[in-house]
Amino acid sequence: MSDATTQPRSNTSGGQTIRADEAAHFGRLAKDWWDPKGSSAMLHRLNPVRLQFLREAIDLHWAGDIEGRHPLAGKTALDVGCGAGLLCEPLARLGADVTGVDAAPENTAAAAVHAEGAGLDIRYIADEIGALDIGDFDLVTAMEVIEHVADKRAFVAALACRLASGGLMVLSTPNRTPQSRLLMIGAAEGIGLIPKGTHHWDDFITPEELGELLDDAGLDMGTPRGIGFSPAKGLHLSGDLSLNYIVTARAR
Repeated sequence: MSDATTQPRSNTSGGQTIRADEAAHFGRLAKDWWDPKGSSAMLHRLNPVRLQFLREAIDLHWAGDIEGRHPLAGKTALDVGCGAGLLCEPLARLGADVTGVDAAPENTAAAAVHAEGAGLDIRYIADEIGALDIGDFDLVTAMEVIEHVADKRAFVAALACRLASGGLMVLSTPNRTPQSRLLMIGAAEGIGLIPKGTHHWDDFITPEELGELLDDAGLDMGTPRGIGFSPAKGLHLSGDLSLNYIVTARAR
């Protein structure tokens, strides 16, 4: 069996999704999360690409006005694994009533401080999503998160439980391919573009595996878009799924 088809190191752990070591790792980065030149610099480069995909998906799903500044007005949004709020704040500016959930209390504390300074009313909660009874949401996002959880099946099921009828889910995650091992771990972590120890390649998930988990949770996965990298374009939406991909899901 080739490396690219090796099964993830842990897909189940009795429903517990948070890994304490992962939460601690990201918690240590909290103070630098909003520094575009700090340890989260790659996320600052990635965020506009994710937002481009999100805006297109939002307009398509709700048949909105593509020129509208607030396409999420009157809608609720939940960002799981929100870190210090890099995605929550743009979602709030698009008009959503936003809740961010993260495993690391250091992250949600930093997120709350930044949101207050930006004049944004965002609710942040430090906990495991499956342990929270916080209702359902029109938009549920989990960006670069599923590769860090202990029980991927339980995590996807918990996300599905938070999705309102007629809602939209958007996920992004690295693909488990030789290219992602070489570029994201060998190169990016090796030279410090991503903090060392952030990723475990055998925990990456392929689009086929993610599709199966979503199907088991009663969701239909859309067509994935790749997030590629080139020296000329930087990070960009692409037809190449080998490095990273982003995808929608909807309840049946």
